[in-house]
Amino acid sequence: MRIDIITLFPELLQSPFEASIVKRAIDSKKVEVHFHQLRDYSTNKQRQVDDYPYGGGAGMVMMIEPIDRCIAELQKARTYDAIIYLTPDGQRLNQKKANQLSLFENIILLCGHYKGVDQRVRDQLITEEISIGDFVLSGGELAAAVLCDSIIRLIPGVLGDESSALSDSFQDGLLAPPIYTRPENYKGWTVPEILTSGNTPKVEAWREEMALKRTQSIRPDLLDDK
Repeated sequence: MRIDIITLFPELLQSPFEASIVKRAIDSKKVEVHFHQLRDYSTNKQRQVDDYPYGGGAGMVMMIEPIDRCIAELQKARTYDAIIYLTPDGQRLNQKKANQLSLFENIILLCGHYKGVDQRVRDQLITEEISIGDFVLSGGELAAAVLCDSIIRLIPGVLGDESSALSDSFQDGLLAPPIYTRPENYKGWTVPEILTSGNTPKVEAWREEMALKRTQSIRPDLLDDK
């Protein structure tokens, strides 16, 4: 997979890709991640990429020309499965969407800033709009990092145990069950006996039951979709 990220602040994105699972995925060539400074595609001597909104109002708007120039340059080299704009009013990111995107070969992520982008970018250039939650960030970089992490960990071979991702919360529409590790007894706080019984079928049945109970208690809305 190749991910191209268009941004005004590539330095905000570097750290999340330099550690842990994502770094290992990049080092092992399972994924390529490239940052593109939008100002490099400005035709203005000041490398301007924003301007005042037509009709007045507070804030600045990212201009269509440098965005179009950057996307067009990338498209000369390859075909993209998706061109995604990170925006608070986009489709809410969930596990199903992450699963879908992890199957793509090439995607572009556009990080917004200021009051957002010229609407013509959204109408003519973007294929999907994604939000990581009902709140506003200073820019799309952190949202892009979250989206990338959720996708990259699903690529075959990235996780040491490929079955691990299949037991994550939301993969089956439920929250994950409680998990425990050593010591079995700590300050009188004990691990449920069923988990140390060695009876695999009963352990799996317990996990399914606990997953359902946790979901009913914490996120009953997930069960509405079943």
